[in-house]
Amino acid sequence: MRKTKGIRTADLVEVALFIAIITLLANTPLGYIPLGAVNATTIHIPVIVAGIVMGWKKGAFLGFYFGLTSFLNASFFKPNLTSFLFTPLYPGGNLCSLIICFIPRIIIGIVAYLVFKAVLKLLHNESVALVSAGVIASLINTVLVMGGAYVFFADTYAEAVGRPATDVLVAILTIVLVNGVPEALCAGVLTLGIGKALLVYKRKG
Repeated sequence: MRKTKGIRTADLVEVALFIAIITLLANTPLGYIPLGAVNATTIHIPVIVAGIVMGWKKGAFLGFYFGLTSFLNASFFKPNLTSFLFTPLYPGGNLCSLIICFIPRIIIGIVAYLVFKAVLKLLHNESVALVSAGVIASLINTVLVMGGAYVFFADTYAEAVGRPATDVLVAILTIVLVNGVPEALCAGVLTLGIGKALLVYKRKG
């Protein structure tokens, strides 16, 4: 009985630690890495790592929390011209904003876990599995968010960024390539370093 309670307490501590990290990244410049003309976000890294190290359920929960920070920032703390993508409370937003805000982020932790397990089983190489999980989960997040922007808010997005409605697909694909690819590469590198250390620690524990 004590062992079960201890496991539950440890799980709560781990989740609370990741929540604190996500909160820190979401509210400070630490959440972004300058890459020349673009910034790569790091806020999704804890979700990816949590999915790998703690399992898809906790990864999904922390992805939901990541989405919640996006919703709160877009609604109240750090609104900008495209905040309507993440909250129905900003002019131009609607209930579809909540889909964009939460679903891709929840999926991050699940995909990271599944990719890590699949690559590890296939190649028996933990490092490659970690990098693959980081890159693929990050790309899926970018594609789903920007894909949602196109599907649900093409005209509104075009107006917000000052582009003709006919050019919005090109603008979104450009963001996926220019921001999404460097961001995914950063995610792969960081997931390898952080994930490797945490997996070693959990094995020793």
